[in-house]
Amino acid sequence: MLLENERQQIVDTCLYMQRHGLVVGTAGNVSVRVGDLVAISPSGVEYDVMTAADVVVTDLAGTIVDGSLKPSSELPLHLAVYHSGPAMAVTHNHAPASTALGLVVDEIPLSHYYSGMFGGPVRVAPFAMFGTDQLAINVAEALRDRSGALMANHGAITTGPTLAKALSLLPYLEYICEIQLRAMATGAAIKYVSDAEMEQAIIGMSTYGQPQKN
Repeated sequence: MLLENERQQIVDTCLYMQRHGLVVGTAGNVSVRVGDLVAISPSGVEYDVMTAADVVVTDLAGTIVDGSLKPSSELPLHLAVYHSGPAMAVTHNHAPASTALGLVVDEIPLSHYYSGMFGGPVRVAPFAMFGTDQLAINVAEALRDRSGALMANHGAITTGPTLAKALSLLPYLEYICEIQLRAMATGAAIKYVSDAEMEQAIIGMSTYGQPQKN
């Protein structure tokens, strides 16, 4: 089976999103790019029964090269991300806090230095109907120089050089959205991280953790 390991990773990622309340039903989608091929979750298949064989493989033009099911309706969005930047994996979810915050802001305010994990302030892509080229364009622009974005009236998206990295960003994105919503709910003035402090945080995040082994 073509890209068998990557297809299984997608199934495991979908199950993770389901277990952690980041999706509802069959909402959300996941993809991995390998060279000129993209493995992407199928449309409308329950995560509990999804198998690696259900995951669809397309080329970068969206033509199916392996798999018998219809790919996610958000295939145009995933392809736009791969065409517009260095990402090699994409996760899209409908988590409550990130979806709610995307209704009331155009950009996540710098209420937490975790925004540095995404390259700076996380933008909100303007609403467009799911599965459309316009949504793909809006999200690709919101992700410019960023590894995460919110989607107005819709959900959130993270990207990374690997699926593991893209997935690891999901809880942090949901966390900073939850923190912002709770702070806003108090009605008190919110203390924000300055642009200069955020630049320092971005530098710090780039060296955080253990060095990568060659």
